[in-house]
Amino acid sequence: MAGGHLAGHKSAAADLGAWLCWEDESGQGLRPPKGRTWGRRGHTPVVTVTGGHDTRVSLAALIAVRPGCRPRLIFRTHRARRSDKRKGFTETDYARFLDAAHQQLGGPVVLVWDNLNTHVSGAMRELIAARDWLTVFQLPSYASELNPVEPVWSNLKRSLANLVKRDVGQLTALVKTRLRRMQYMPGLLKGFLAKPGLDLSNFHN
Repeated sequence: MAGGHLAGHKSAAADLGAWLCWEDESGQGLRPPKGRTWGRRGHTPVVTVTGGHDTRVSLAALIAVRPGCRPRLIFRTHRARRSDKRKGFTETDYARFLDAAHQQLGGPVVLVWDNLNTHVSGAMRELIAARDWLTVFQLPSYASELNPVEPVWSNLKRSLANLVKRDVGQLTALVKTRLRRMQYMPGLLKGFLAKPGLDLSNFHN
């Protein structure tokens, strides 16, 4: 099944001369990921975390490939307000993100993402239909391992281990710095693409 889905995505992208993109979401709170560190023998290091409301930043990222081009990483951050009914990205947020990606990439987009309810809602289908440069495929259910954006989040979390920020503004700035660093590391992005075992030899130089 996975091979068939991948073949369809690649064929569609090749036929359209499009960028083949994978998208995924994550989030990070003020409580940092745990990681190994040094400490005095018999004294367990303690990380003090700031509590309170509004302590989480939502993240969305996509990896894009096209024959003859280096892989690209594009991301957005989102901070929900207390009055927001939905804390993560809305359909409108996704549409703005995809519009920005389309502008940066400068060509049609074949997008592959999971079956998150926001991705498959009626409102999202209407937004997709209104964009003739966008073709969307859904990943098979419970197949997150096929999405090369997953390793992006793993790499990000490792880089944030044991790092405490005072508030969500500082956290957001740190996350953006880490993701921007990845954008300028094509070898790392190729490693993310290779992680799921996808044959994309014709899609990046």
